[in-house]
Amino acid sequence: MREDTVSTDPWGRVDDDGTVYVRTAEGERAVGSWQAGEPEEALAYFHRKYDELATQVELLEQRVRGTDLPPAQAEATIVKLRDSIAEAHAVGDLAALTARLEALTDLVGKRREEMRAARDQARAASREIKERIVAEAERIAEDTTHWKSGGERLRQLVDEWKAAERIDRVTEAALWKRLSAARTAFAKRRKSYFAGLDEQRESVRAIKERIVAEAEALASSTDWGETAAAYRELMRQWKNAGRASREAEDDLWTRFKGAQDQFFQARSTVFAERDASLRENAEAKEAILADAERILPITDARAARAALRGVLERWEAVGPVPRESRDRLEGGLRRVDEAVRKAEEAEWKRSNPEARARAQTTVDQLRKSIDQLEGRLAKARTAGRDKDVKEAEEAIAARRSWLEEAERTLAEFS
Repeated sequence: MREDTVSTDPWGRVDDDGTVYVRTAEGERAVGSWQAGEPEEALAYFHRKYDELATQVELLEQRVRGTDLPPAQAEATIVKLRDSIAEAHAVGDLAALTARLEALTDLVGKRREEMRAARDQARAASREIKERIVAEAERIAEDTTHWKSGGERLRQLVDEWKAAERIDRVTEAALWKRLSAARTAFAKRRKSYFAGLDEQRESVRAIKERIVAEAEALASSTDWGETAAAYRELMRQWKNAGRASREAEDDLWTRFKGAQDQFFQARSTVFAERDASLRENAEAKEAILADAERILPITDARAARAALRGVLERWEAVGPVPRESRDRLEGGLRRVDEAVRKAEEAEWKRSNPEARARAQTTVDQLRKSIDQLEGRLAKARTAGRDKDVKEAEEAIAARRSWLEEAERTLAEFS
């Protein structure tokens, strides 16, 4: 009965003395001894041991295929399970379990290669990132003069460096050394700039101290024109001087503006009083201009000139007027004076005997020329010389036109 039972199991058997064997490709191997019961119970027990191993293999397969189990950990588990299977006190297809472990070994190997390739790719990308970071840092260190934004950008570059993946140690160290050198160079250049700036600001402060002293010395001046020009020049110097430190700049500007305000407020007060007086002058000149305009139109040049002379005497006696009224009033008086002057010129032309004699001579000459041309025209017509007729007619027409103008000029002297 025992032999039949044992012979039906393809993976093991129980000997008469109770020794349990597992069948493998290399032959049978004793895996235990069973003395407490039937051979079927022995085989069932050792099959359960096999199932436990199979369960461990299956769990490992699931972890390798379904999770991100690190290759090194997977390989260590495979080696441990392989050793357990090789010495297992179990009955079953141990070769199948070993084959499944071999398949897992191949899969883990591929996974390792994939991870290595991904890691190499990540390191290459990280190297590009860090080389870009270092190149930008070196540009900032060499070129930028925007110190605040430049310093902030360098801090951001360090944060970007730390966030990037690590690369091989030699390249990492070399790039970090360049980044550190760029930060140091930027810090030194910025320190040197501000040291120079402090020196420059101190020089500007001295210049503006001198400007303020001059402005304060002029604050009580009553030489309005020259002092106003002097303040304009001081303001030009102030703008061209540059900026001192904020504290000194604010204090000096307060003093400079205070001196200016004192002078210009005093000038405004005086000018306001003067303007009131000038407005009275403008009203007086408005009345004088109205009298001057009554001279027009001119019928007697001598009487007009005499009347205008009296107007001018009154005009000069009044004095200056506000600037906004000056051009209009002076322009009105000039128009009257121009009209009188033109009337005098016309009168002189009419009373000039030499000019009248010249006008009479011109008229006489033109009349004589026309008489001569009319004689030629008659002869040409009689002789039938059409060309001469045409030329004579054109010459007569031209001289008659000149004669009309000359007679008008002569009439002006009548």
